[in-house]
Amino acid sequence: MQNDVIRETTEMVRTLRSKNDPEQLAAALRKLAELRRHEGDEAKALDNYEEAVSLYRKSGNALRLAHTIRHLGDIHRRAGRFDKALACYEEALRICRRSKDVSTLDLANTVRALAVLSSDTGKNSKAEKLWKKARSLYEQAGVGAGAEECDKRLDALRKQHS
Repeated sequence: MQNDVIRETTEMVRTLRSKNDPEQLAAALRKLAELRRHEGDEAKALDNYEEAVSLYRKSGNALRLAHTIRHLGDIHRRAGRFDKALACYEEALRICRRSKDVSTLDLANTVRALAVLSSDTGKNSKAEKLWKKARSLYEQAGVGAGAEECDKRLDALRKQHS
């Protein structure tokens, strides 16, 4: 079933390439990237996310750009390209902070991504601050699961210190 969805989305991307609607093409590419990422094909997902980012930059949709850049950063982080991941996450956070329309949840998810990266790279002091900020944002957004994850991550950091 997943392969059928990937095939259909790939066909949609082909069709949209012939039209002059970068916003729709970017959305389809992002969907395709997410499907491929869930299938474990991060190389193709990376290509799709990068193209979607390029299109979102041209379309001016700042929040979709930030969201897509964050996912691009996730792929870089999982591949051990920490400098590229950091650049993506920092750009996504800058975009979110400049936007009046950003949701608290989107901001929390972006801060969370930076916290994960900081934890992964052993920057525990920075990670602790970011996990606390993410926790506060998840709480404001009413996302208990996000706040719980932050609490677990903070507990793990505290155990490392002792």
